[in-house]
Amino acid sequence: MFQHHPSFDRHKLVTARHDDASGLSAIIAVHDDSRGPAIGGCRISPYATPDAALNDVLRLSRGMTYKTAIADIPYGGGKAVIIADPRTDKTRALLEAMGDFVESLNGVYITSFDSGSTLDDVRTIGTRTRFSAGTLPEAGDASQSTAEGVFVCMRAAAELALGRPTLEGCRVAVQGVGNVGGRLVRLLADAGAQIWVADANETLAREVAAETGAALCGIDEVHRIDADIFSPNALGAVLNERSIPELRAKVVVGGANNQLATPDDDLRLRAAGITYCPDFLANAGGIVNLHYQRSTWAPARLAEHIEGLAATFREIFETAAKTGAGTGAIANAIAEDRIRAAGGQR
Repeated sequence: MFQHHPSFDRHKLVTARHDDASGLSAIIAVHDDSRGPAIGGCRISPYATPDAALNDVLRLSRGMTYKTAIADIPYGGGKAVIIADPRTDKTRALLEAMGDFVESLNGVYITSFDSGSTLDDVRTIGTRTRFSAGTLPEAGDASQSTAEGVFVCMRAAAELALGRPTLEGCRVAVQGVGNVGGRLVRLLADAGAQIWVADANETLAREVAAETGAALCGIDEVHRIDADIFSPNALGAVLNERSIPELRAKVVVGGANNQLATPDDDLRLRAAGITYCPDFLANAGGIVNLHYQRSTWAPARLAEHIEGLAATFREIFETAAKTGAGTGAIANAIAEDRIRAAGGQR
């Protein structure tokens, strides 16, 4: 049945588990493992329907394949989703059952935290499986590395597209100030940027604004701010046929997954004169962090690797300027070349 879903893309494995005793209802998807075992977070969300959960796990696991390839780390793409409300349904029994599910795949998929799950949740899952990542004490929270990756790509985009050598004085509208967005706002404030923030959690937005001196605006209005840079760090599909004409920023760089509603939106942005840093490049810092946690923890090498994401964006930007192609399509091509070089079929 999975093979007939519109978001199915030659995934290597899609498997579900339902456990009445713990209340677990989960799906794990492995998109591609030609470059190494699949890695990706475990999302916990009260999906409206099982199909919505399946669609999410298929799309997100595919995105992880491209993210690990563009970041040039030896992993493939995977994802897990648990159909549950993280505020009310998370129990130790449910997380332990998820650990058993991951362990049953014998290393084909390595899990970590994601929306709705925390480092503590991953530690609990890890009591029942060898195949979890992100809990090395000295590494801190990998979300910081994600934010740093967004920041260095944003800095490169500002230089290339706006002629600004630093982000000091740049006007940045940030949509979403959670684990990644909040950390990004702090980095931007330290860099001297002028910042607007918005979040569906208005209390959180107010707290971040008060801490950093950012201005507040509505979650549905932030993309229309007269800013230099728009940074989506919450929901996917925010760059679409309706929203792109409303953008006033000339650069888009953010940490959200699946920012483009359709592949056509890549060219829509280019036609509007907007420089877009592909999401799976901008937000790859976190997965790079997990790579070093699972190999040899080396903070200096991690920092160098994250800076390399900006170098990759420079390459993409220059290719787009020469060819007229969308930056998203160019990033996809780089990732697919690396996957094919490892024997994959993308």
